[in-house]
Amino acid sequence: MPYSEQVILQQLGALVSTPSVSSTDPGWDQGNRAVIDLLATWLGELGFATEIQHVAPDGSKANLIATLGSGPGGLVLAGHTDTVPFDEGRWRSDPLQLVERDNRLYGLGSTDMKGFFPLAIAAAGAFVDRPLQQPLIILATADEESSMNGARALVAAGRPRARAAIIGEPTSLVPVRMHKGIVMEAVRVTGQAGHSSDPTLGNSALEGMYAVMGELLEFRRELQQRYHNAFFKIPYPTLNLGCLHGGDSPNRICARAELHFDLRMVPGVDNASVVGEIEQRLAASGRRSGLDIALHPLVESVAPFEQSTDSALVRVAERLTGHSAEAVAFATEAPFLQALGMETIVMGPGSIDRAHQPDEYLEMEQIKPCVSLLRQCIAHYCLPQDRHRAVQNSH
Repeated sequence: MPYSEQVILQQLGALVSTPSVSSTDPGWDQGNRAVIDLLATWLGELGFATEIQHVAPDGSKANLIATLGSGPGGLVLAGHTDTVPFDEGRWRSDPLQLVERDNRLYGLGSTDMKGFFPLAIAAAGAFVDRPLQQPLIILATADEESSMNGARALVAAGRPRARAAIIGEPTSLVPVRMHKGIVMEAVRVTGQAGHSSDPTLGNSALEGMYAVMGELLEFRRELQQRYHNAFFKIPYPTLNLGCLHGGDSPNRICARAELHFDLRMVPGVDNASVVGEIEQRLAASGRRSGLDIALHPLVESVAPFEQSTDSALVRVAERLTGHSAEAVAFATEAPFLQALGMETIVMGPGSIDRAHQPDEYLEMEQIKPCVSLLRQCIAHYCLPQDRHRAVQNSH
């Protein structure tokens, strides 16, 4: 079945205009259920069996598992339905309206990553009237941009199950088999307030935080010496001091201060062990200063991800794209799908450089190659081998 670019644009327009921001800030956080319902309708019309899995108790946040065919094995095409918050004043056009300009499709989530779904649906359309030997599953998740609770709910439920999974995050259609993990923590320092004219009346949390920042920067230096992975552009762990809050008046000794930081570890290192080292350092700093220094997770951590270079899925993706698999610094839901027993890669249209930016866009020139690539992947994993060869020859 030939795909229609007009339908792709209509579907992407509908997805972009359906708000689904997820955020750790309650003022921004929204549900994604309306996006899930759109996808379930479109896939149901193609003959997919659709299941909606609640992530929030009230159903406002949900995952979609849409399955064509049956049996063990098969292929998952996966993506998240939420977007990051946005500043409309920094956009040249309405971020919640798809706008075509300069051969680009502008709109919130156009590349990260609502744009993947119409292309995956277009690719799937070629197989709705064919007997599949293994199932094709299109998976849509909630809250990837904040808590990853959608992916965590899938792991808790133990499904979906398949042989392989492709996550359509923007990689310019280059396969990615490795990414760093992510830890986001808050350091809270509690001291004693007092009049600034007499330092003996209090114990400054801000001065304690100065020591904490020194500890973290020294630990960062040690991590960079201890761990190295040349496959990454930035071959060592990174630790970013992101924001600092503390104090309320220049003439009062500061009683409370809070620092938020982001840590990205290379594969092969357990997040919990690194956080444990930080806790030990902060506890020692607290004992020296007489301050209460505590570490609190801002979100649950995401493990580093690595798919073996000699796995079947990596070899297939490299052969079909002509690109060697790469590593990226950003985190995805790949560790969760891998935990379900699937060989997993990240590979989708658009550039990550456009994600989380004003005037986010998906290049029109990515549409046809992406649909073709996904069709070849579906054929490889879901069709009997004689029909798979026929699809290969047609390309």
